[in-house]
Parts: sequence; structure tokens; C-alpha cells
Amino acid sequence: MSTALRIAHGTFGRVALLDMDCSLVRHAHPHCHVLLKVEGADTQFAVGDRVYPLTDTTAVLVDGWKPHAYVHDPNRPRTLILALYVEPQWLKEFRPGWAASGGPGFFVRPSGEVSPRIRELTMALAADMMTRPDCVKDHEALLSDLMIAVIERFTPWREFPASIREMSATGRDWRIRRAAEAMRADGGRCMNIDSFAKEAGLSRAHFFRLFESSIGLPPKVYLNVVRMEQAFDAVLHQDASVSAISARLGFTEPAHFTRFFRSHAGVGPREFRNVSRLAS
Repeated sequence: MSTALRIAHGTFGRVALLDMDCSLVRHAHPHCHVLLKVEGADTQFAVGDRVYPLTDTTAVLVDGWKPHAYVHDPNRPRTLILALYVEPQWLKEFRPGWAASGGPGFFVRPSGEVSPRIRELTMALAADMMTRPDCVKDHEALLSDLMIAVIERFTPWREFPASIREMSATGRDWRIRRAAEAMRADGGRCMNIDSFAKEAGLSRAHFFRLFESSIGLPPKVYLNVVRMEQAFDAVLHQDASVSAISARLGFTEPAHFTRFFRSHAGVGPREFRNVSRLAS
């Protein structure tokens, strides 16, 4: 079973040091997502419809809302992974155009060779999180240096719009935009996709096609993203029990919620909460 060794969180998003030995379901994040190997076996992630290696010399890079999954080989030993989930609004403070990290096309490709500087900063951040879990400000400073190095190496950042207005998603169908807003407002509790299709005035098949072409992922995966972000927020920032969070998010049993959380995050909600509080 996978283990969370350390979790840091703040305005920058989340950074998790995960000792992984089981696969994760296909999912997505509203963040710029960077995966870096610390030690252990080489491994791999599926991003979109292709599989990319995660090794000492290659990183996996996932745009916001891009479907991906961890693909563990049970014949290999465990892998220690530094997983970065970085808020676009935090990156915007460095350069306005870096707010583009929340959407498609931020990274040139989903995999790339890490520089010695990126490797050095990866190891420094992982070591600092292990030895000084409560020094979140220092972790944030290291994360800043690491993300600047990653963006300079793996993105065409000089081509990003300087104005936030230029980044508006004008290509989305208004019916899908409204459906996505309704899903977020509901917090992912309603998993009846047919009801959203009906509200949009579309057949189920047309709704699915239009949703994926507009958003970049199927409506069920989108609903799961919304649900998981609600779960992360509750587990990290609230004192409600796992049972109470489970009920609030529409799960019939706490065990179903725990299984859902683990299949997306690698560990269960109680472990995630307990480890994250080492950084308090």
C-alpha cells in the first residue's frame, strides 16, 4: 500500500512526498502538476493516451485538467515521488502569463529530461520536507526555485499572453460552461450526469462529446475532480470527521469515500490529514 511521507500545503497548492506501490485511477487536477522521482524504481504515468517514464533523469509534466494516471508495475519495487500540485494564481505572482498553467498547452510535452539544477532542487525539497516538516515557508522558497527552473526548461513561457484577459476561454460552448459551473457549485455531490445533460438541453451522447471537446475530459472525470478538490479542502482545513465529510460529499458509506480518496491520492483521507498536520 502506498504511503504519504510528507505533505505541505499553502497558497502555492500542495506538495506531497509519496512512497508509491499501487496504481491510481485516471483523474485530473485544476493545477499545474509536476512529478519528479526522488529514489526507488523507475516508473511511469499515463498522460492522455500515452505512457511516459518517470526516472532520475526524466520528469512527468501534466497541464491543468489533463487526464492522467499513475501506472505501477507490481514487479518493480516502490518509488518515492515528489508530486507538485501548484496553484496558477500563485504562479501568476511571478509572471502574469504563468496563470496559463491552469489550462492546456502550458507544457510543451508531458515528459522531459531534468536539468542538474532541477534534480538538485528536487532532492533538497524532499530532504527538507522530511527533516523539517513544519518549515513550510522554507519549503515554499525551495518550491519557488524549483518551479521557476521547471517552467524555464519545459514551457514556452515567453509566448504566453501578458494579459489575463487574453487567456479567457472563449472557445467553450456556453451550455457546457454553465454545466461545469453547476457541477462546481454543487461540489460534485450529484453524480447523475443525465441531469446535467437535460439541464443543458442536450442528449446524453451529445453532452458527453461536447463536454470533452470543450473541457478536455469526460464529465464523470470532471465531477470526480470537483469532488476530490472538495475532499482535499475538507481534510486539510476542517476538523470534520471522515464520516461527516463522506456524507457531505454524497457518499453512502465512509468506506466508499475512503476508497475513492485513496484511488485518486494514493493514500486514505485519515493518513493524508495526519501527515499534512506535521507541517502545521
